[in-house]
Amino acid sequence: MRVTRTLRATVGAALTGALLLSASGAAHADSVRSNQWPLTAFDAEQLWASATGKGVTVAVLDGGFRETHQDLTGQFVTGKNFANTSQGDGSDSLADGEDIRDHGTAMAGIIAGHGHGPDGSQGLKGLAPEAKIMPVPTYKNAAAATRWAAEHGADVINMSFIETQSTDICPAIHYALEKGAVVVAGVGNDAVTDKEYPAACPGAIGVGAVDEFGEASDSNNYNSTLDLLAPGVKIPVAMGKSDADYRTADGSSAATAYVSAAAALLKEKFPDLTPGQIANRLVKTAGLAQAEKDKNLKLPDAHYGYGYIQPGPALRRDIPAGPAAGPLPMPEGKASKTPVVAGADKGQDPDPPMGGKKAVLLYGGIGLGVVIVLGVVIGGVALVRRRSNAGSQSWG
Repeated sequence: MRVTRTLRATVGAALTGALLLSASGAAHADSVRSNQWPLTAFDAEQLWASATGKGVTVAVLDGGFRETHQDLTGQFVTGKNFANTSQGDGSDSLADGEDIRDHGTAMAGIIAGHGHGPDGSQGLKGLAPEAKIMPVPTYKNAAAATRWAAEHGADVINMSFIETQSTDICPAIHYALEKGAVVVAGVGNDAVTDKEYPAACPGAIGVGAVDEFGEASDSNNYNSTLDLLAPGVKIPVAMGKSDADYRTADGSSAATAYVSAAAALLKEKFPDLTPGQIANRLVKTAGLAQAEKDKNLKLPDAHYGYGYIQPGPALRRDIPAGPAAGPLPMPEGKASKTPVVAGADKGQDPDPPMGGKKAVLLYGGIGLGVVIVLGVVIGGVALVRRRSNAGSQSWG
């Protein structure tokens, strides 16, 4: 059963797309934190003793951002607007009640929200709360935005959208990898085997959603581009309509943001690792629920990739750095030794024509509803609950 409804829209990064948003009520800020089951599952307080994302910049390519949200004030560095094009910014196609800033704000909060109130104890807390967000509003300029972010200090690039393959998006990701940026992209939420871009570009970490039981979301696209799973079901998020707006999200966009945040933690602790070596740590420490272990899956699996991320082990275990390219396919088998020249594939045109290429913006595969108490285990034990058909598993 699909967890989101699809609303047609033209919003995106070098794309025409489908906005996957469905809203039905707001959450109170004081209930948001208690419902952030990923923080409990990851034992975030223990994680933050090792790394908080300090000194790391995560570029978020998205529709827009509410930089004044109470859980995100002070978290943004200077970005660039690639959404102000001759074809508009896509806001004309938003459904009633949607804000162009919703999705980007949600992703930023998952990555680097700091909460508010006494000691930041209320509202949205990101997995890498001391990372900085580079806001890159993007419309019909995905490749140019990626290159710009890589050239201006992005350590991690979050791409929570999918698009039809173009001639320039994979070279742009190749360029970002050469600059040392980890590139993370959602695989899509259509429950099909289609390979979508940018997740299908060599070197990008393709991400799908998993619930608190360690079960892959039924809505994930499933194929060889799925590398890792991360929390993407019933995720509290900050929203863009006001400085105190929250909802609940589902989909590979939220999961992508969690992997970007985990990469930010690793970039802080292991600043000399290449993007491939960061991916290696995430892959080598990925987990599976007992039900999947019992199936003896051949990894990477089309539905589970290498498993769900476990940031704690990724930070703490003694893992050899390994080859620079890491375990994932890289451009031409490895990162090229010859840097790609920014804009070389498209000349100096900052807004190349689409040429009939269509694309789909995940905008999270983000389904929004009333925040529900998830009933995750409490205390310092990083275990998640158990379904009748799935054993418990450690995320820590």
